[in-house]
Amino acid sequence: MKFGPLPLARAEGAVAAHAIRVDGYVLRKGGRVTATDVAELGRRGVLEIVAAKLGPDDVTENEAAHRIARALAGPHVRVEDPFTGRSNLFAERAGVLLIDRTAVDALNEIDESVTLATLSEHASVGEDAMLATVKIIPFALDEAIVARAEALARAMGPLVKVAPFALRRIAAVSTLLPGLDQKVIDKTMTVLERRLAPAGAALFADRRVAHDEASLTRALSELAIEKPDLTIVFGASAITDRRDVVPAAIEAAGGAVDRLGMPVDPGNLLLLGRLNGRPVLGAPGCARSPKENGFDWVLNRLLAGLPIASRDITGMGVGGLLMEIVSRPQPRDDRAAPSKAPKVAGVVLAAGRSTRMGGPNKLLEIVEGRPLVRHAVEAALGAALAEVVVVTGHQGGSVKEALAGLPVRFATNLRYTEGLSTSLRAGLKALPDSVDGAVVLLGDMPRVTSALVTRLVAAFDPASGAHVVAPTREGRRGNPVLWGRRFFSELARVEGDVGGRHLLGAHGEAVREVAVEDSGALLDVDTPEALAALRAEG
Repeated sequence: MKFGPLPLARAEGAVAAHAIRVDGYVLRKGGRVTATDVAELGRRGVLEIVAAKLGPDDVTENEAAHRIARALAGPHVRVEDPFTGRSNLFAERAGVLLIDRTAVDALNEIDESVTLATLSEHASVGEDAMLATVKIIPFALDEAIVARAEALARAMGPLVKVAPFALRRIAAVSTLLPGLDQKVIDKTMTVLERRLAPAGAALFADRRVAHDEASLTRALSELAIEKPDLTIVFGASAITDRRDVVPAAIEAAGGAVDRLGMPVDPGNLLLLGRLNGRPVLGAPGCARSPKENGFDWVLNRLLAGLPIASRDITGMGVGGLLMEIVSRPQPRDDRAAPSKAPKVAGVVLAAGRSTRMGGPNKLLEIVEGRPLVRHAVEAALGAALAEVVVVTGHQGGSVKEALAGLPVRFATNLRYTEGLSTSLRAGLKALPDSVDGAVVLLGDMPRVTSALVTRLVAAFDPASGAHVVAPTREGRRGNPVLWGRRFFSELARVEGDVGGRHLLGAHGEAVREVAVEDSGALLDVDTPEALAALRAEG
């Protein structure tokens, strides 16, 4: 192939290296120059173009990409038609992607003009997911290079294939200790079911037993009779030794423990075993989180029916440092002094425009003898918080007058018209670095009490994974919510007229709920009707 400037008169049949737009006529990059192109460009004064002139032994970029892609595709992989020198490979079935890493490297070393990029090895993929792409850099390749790539792919292949998900019947056993709320187990099962769904697998058993060897052994033995494809054990306490409850029970039931511990974090405390020839997984604590962790890496391979041995887990160390999850405990330090109670501040959001009230600022309306906003601020002050910050914006001067005499600090939100998120951001930014958490109160919730705020603070325990505390009544979450510092950065990225409620669902493993009897945590005053009803209660 010859590449470079070419007289327009000799350009017919060449491949245009650049797009040309002149007087309304367009010659597209990568297109074959036709006689019409030559005539039209000539009439517009073009004398020369940059193009690639193919020789008799050249293979066009599209044909080269397609041939190589077909040669390397394995079972359950579909190769789509090429375009712009690229040929993409897609999954025909949901499963786990299998890559011959050595062969991929060898293919990419054939020539700089041939490139193959894939997803990560053992990635979980859905049907029709894109797996890999073959891209040819120049407009054409010499036939000899294409043939070498095809030969290597066939000799070492298949380079890219999918192991379809095969396991369907999954059993789960959860062990219980005093103080472990059943809601935690319920949420864990919900997270597990969501993990299983893409594989077409489902729970057929959800057993909950005491956290002792005898109870777990009995449960595992009974389940073994039903021949689950996979059994997953969620221990109430992390597995820290091969003599611990979970591994001891597997062995007592007649099974074996193949591996305890993995070089993936989060996921270190995973157990891999067997019972009656079927896999058993001892889940690490992070498996209660929906975020990807080492548990997913092993679970997906098992669901695809792939053999996984101790040496396979050993090889997961490179790339095994995953994203931090907020519920992960901090490293133990036996030399540290006894931990102090977390320092918690209050943030009262009082910057809004009260648009649903149709005119007046609801926060300044008098309820039971004092401005509405004063109720929320007094509730915060009565809980003996480290300090209370009030965020003002709309009619900020009047709000400050309504709170005259109260020992609070003010933070001004100049962007209050952009929504609640800006007030939340301003309030958190105003807190000192020494604060471990913040109770975020809404200025229009007059029935929130100091007693409720105090209960939220008492339940806040980052050391045990309770990084967020929220009140609930009859299954509904309300306000205020206490947010630990680990969430401050995520809250600061929220946009629009919303708070952080979506984060509660995304980080359910980090949320501790406090049940309340009255409706104060659910009552806000947004409309004239709500204000009238509140006054009528008076």
